Amino acid sequence: MHSFTEENYLKTIYHLSQLNDSPVQTNAIAEGMKTRAASVTDMLKKLSDKQLIDYIKYQGVTLTERGKTTAVGVIRKHRLWEVFLVEKLKFKWDEVHDIAEELEHINSGLLVERLDEFLGFPKRDPHGDPIPDKDGIFEPDQNIHLHEMCQGDKGVIIGVNEYTSSFLKHLERLGLTIGIRIEIEEIADYDGSVELLVEGKRINVSREVTQRILVNYK
Repeated sequence: MHSFTEENYLKTIYHLSQLNDSPVQTNAIAEGMKTRAASVTDMLKKLSDKQLIDYIKYQGVTLTERGKTTAVGVIRKHRLWEVFLVEKLKFKWDEVHDIAEELEHINSGLLVERLDEFLGFPKRDPHGDPIPDKDGIFEPDQNIHLHEMCQGDKGVIIGVNEYTSSFLKHLERLGLTIGIRIEIEEIADYDGSVELLVEGKRINVSREVTQRILVNYK
């Protein structure tokens, strides 16, 4: 049994560890948790004592198998609850992240499995993120970021990697939501902005936005 805060730390460390193969640094964890480095150090000692992480001062943090299992379990619950909120309670995709942050800490394995079954064993959440199965296994991900595509390339928007309400509403205004087919018409040399063809309409998108959109490349 772990506290909400411990689970949030493990989840943050897991997400940061996916960015590269090196141990996660304390400052990165502090930034991800929006807290002070001193507070992070105290928590890391607790997590290390519980054998959830391997922590070497000045070198960084890695999750143990036990810690990884816990983190992936929290992520699984979070993403399943997001699906439930959008599909069954008719929340919008920009409204569910904070609510799911609360629901992800409900500690009932049976509830999670019943929820998964009730939803029809979904593979992705409303933001396109893969949902691990009951064994903690993610489907292989072949997606690329929109800014990695070239002129003339086509694809389908499969996800995003920013969940703020303002960003998701911005995408909705542009018509860039999950499942939309796009084609790269032109990439500006000056600022990297991209002109997209979306359902017959041309849309100009900043490089900053293209770095936050995931595309299933066709």
